[in-house]
Amino acid sequence: MRFIVSSGLLLKNLQSISGIISTNNILPILESFLFTVDKNVLTVVSTDLETTMKVSLDVQANENGKLCIQSKVLLDYLKNLPEQPITFDINAKDYGIDITSEQGKYKIVGEDAMNYPTEPVADDTQGFSLSAAELGDGIAKALVAVSSDDMRPAMSGVFFDLAPNSMTLVATDAHRLVRCVKTDVNCPAVDSFIVPRKALQQLKNNLNASTEVSISYNKNHLFVKGENIELSCRLIDAKFPDYKIVIPADNPFKLTIPKNDFLGALRRVSVFANKTTNQVVLDIVGNNLHLYSQDVDYSFEGNEQMTCQYEGEDLKIAFNAKLLIELVHIIEGDEVLMEFSTPSRASLIKQTEKKPNEDLLILIMPLMIGV
Repeated sequence: MRFIVSSGLLLKNLQSISGIISTNNILPILESFLFTVDKNVLTVVSTDLETTMKVSLDVQANENGKLCIQSKVLLDYLKNLPEQPITFDINAKDYGIDITSEQGKYKIVGEDAMNYPTEPVADDTQGFSLSAAELGDGIAKALVAVSSDDMRPAMSGVFFDLAPNSMTLVATDAHRLVRCVKTDVNCPAVDSFIVPRKALQQLKNNLNASTEVSISYNKNHLFVKGENIELSCRLIDAKFPDYKIVIPADNPFKLTIPKNDFLGALRRVSVFANKTTNQVVLDIVGNNLHLYSQDVDYSFEGNEQMTCQYEGEDLKIAFNAKLLIELVHIIEGDEVLMEFSTPSRASLIKQTEKKPNEDLLILIMPLMIGV
């Protein structure tokens, strides 16, 4: 089998799915790409057994066929090759591969495609379509709050809560929570499932914002199909916490502050915070916000004063600055609205100007001052 392909186009497509491949694989073949040529279309697959990604691109081929090619050596070669057509000559008997370019000729050995894991079958699925831009936006916001603790599998992914006229994405790590509701989605039924973090990270990085994607799912798997890329992944089999009961019904004190000024102050003051807690205190008196942090062990201290718009009683409340910065960063617009009640209860972060067809709510738990 022989096929000719653009080196730059091949590299771009391989890089888009290479994030699925793990370095510590139980099966050595999982470190390879599966190449399938069918009627001048090359389809490349990568998988880690939990998540599978697939891309397709046009090639010039003399016959159909398939084989596995080691991912690392192929990617390293293509990264160091100028843009040009390259030729793959494959010996079907011993899976030897000759790669010819303007610079030279190279030999590697592939593996029988029969040894590559099969993709999950999309049986008994329900599905719907939505804008790739809206899906990517919701995923990006929710991923900020996904837990990295694998001992709590339900929190190690994003919870998709489907309704006839909306799709809600929720993530929490018990210290913070992000709930992003997309209201321009027509889901087939009231349903819910949890999608792993890794699959969503790869999907977010490869969505073409100007297109639509189709989503389908069954009891065990999620299937997403975009313009030139497909993803399937195993869903997390766990019960997601009841996120609605932790969202406070009434936080009467409201702080409105310029987003970029607030982020800058948080970043500067947090430099001097204790590296274990990253604690920064917000001391609000009238329309004055005093941010301060200290690290007693090193006699570090940071202080800044800012003007703000505040409605409520004077308040002193502390947060993990690292978590707060990540949450404020996903707020769109020039201003941030924070809502408080007491120094020990959850605070809310919202956008002052709501986006069309979106309702974003962020929750963060405070720290005990001085701890």
